[in-house]
Order: sequence, then structure tokens, then C-alpha cells
Amino acid sequence: MRIGVIGSGEVGASLAVGLKKHGHDVMRGSRDPKKLKAWQDEKGKGIALGDLAETARHGELIVLAVKGIGAEEAVRLAGIDNLAGKPVLDTTNPIAEAPPTNGVLSFFTGPNESLMERLQKLAPAAKFVKAFSCVGNDLMVDPKLKGGPPTMFICGNDDAAKQTTTKLLQDIGWESLDLGKVEAARAIEPLCILWCIEGFLKNDWMHALKMLRP
Repeated sequence: MRIGVIGSGEVGASLAVGLKKHGHDVMRGSRDPKKLKAWQDEKGKGIALGDLAETARHGELIVLAVKGIGAEEAVRLAGIDNLAGKPVLDTTNPIAEAPPTNGVLSFFTGPNESLMERLQKLAPAAKFVKAFSCVGNDLMVDPKLKGGPPTMFICGNDDAAKQTTTKLLQDIGWESLDLGKVEAARAIEPLCILWCIEGFLKNDWMHALKMLRP
């Protein structure tokens, strides 16, 4: 697929490199693509660079990999029309700009809303799928863990977009659990808080979540 990865941070870097390794045509987008040129020369060979709108136009599938506090602005800059009709994998979490308390992050959303719901309302024709939001970037592609493939919890309103996401996740080493419509992001996004506690308290970031059944 042609994939547009929107985000100039570590999550965007890891997903762009990992998806390129799996044979996809990847463009990575930033507000200022020139800032990514050194990364492209060192680690991102074969990955095109563009601004947010160019990256959104490039992708058949879009990965939104920005800080939660800037997610709505990133969607606007990418262009609402450029995202229309496309699966948009939403990796974002509504993390507030405050330090954790005893390892527990604060969110800027309440318990009866999610950041993904805000994004879906902002770009109603985009097919948002929550994914990659409760694991660190080092394990996002080809996670190698003793317990086998971890579980990626996903949700979204469009079944075809979730099927595309599930196939992509399977190809890069994950099993998926579809938790339903966009409102399920209210439960999925706080898994980031749970995942991060182990990291903040024990400096252990190499772990992932898994759904187990009898």
C-alpha cells in the first residue's frame, strides 16, 4: 500500500521504517519536512518526505502519529478532504502537558469522551481506526515477546477500514481485538496510562498487553 505517516516524533519514525521494511510505499509527513532530512539520510532511505497535506494525499492509508495535544491541528493541516474515505490509524492519546503522578499520566479528556471521537467529528468522512495507542514505539513493528504475539486493541466505525487494519497488523506481528465503534476508544486510550505505569515506576518499556482466553 501507499501509506502516509503523519508525525515527526519517535512513533512516526518507527512506523515509517517498519512499514517500509514490510514493502509499503511510505511517505513521512511533518510541518517542516526539511527537519527530517538528516533522519531520511541516516535511517529513512527510500521513504519520501512531505508536508502534512502532501503526506495525506500520498497515502491510501494514513497513520496519525502525533502528540495528542496537537492531533486536531494535524488533521486540519493534513486536510479534511485529503483524509476523506481513507483508513486513518489513530495512534494518539490525550495526554495532558503535566508530569505523571506516581507513574500515572493525566488525560485532557473526560471518562465519557475520547480523542478519537473528537477527531472523527472533525473529519467525519475519514475512516478512523484506533491502533498503536497502548504500546511503545520500539515494539510497534515485529514485536518479539516470550508470550507470543501481543494484542492490539482497535475500534472504529468502518468495518472495511478495521479489516484493512487487522490485516496490516497481522503482517507486522500482531493479533487484533476489535472492540466495536468509535466510542470504544474511551476504554482503549486509557490503556496507555496502564502501559506507561510499568515504564515510569520500573523503567521497563519493553512490554505489551495481551487478551487471554480459556
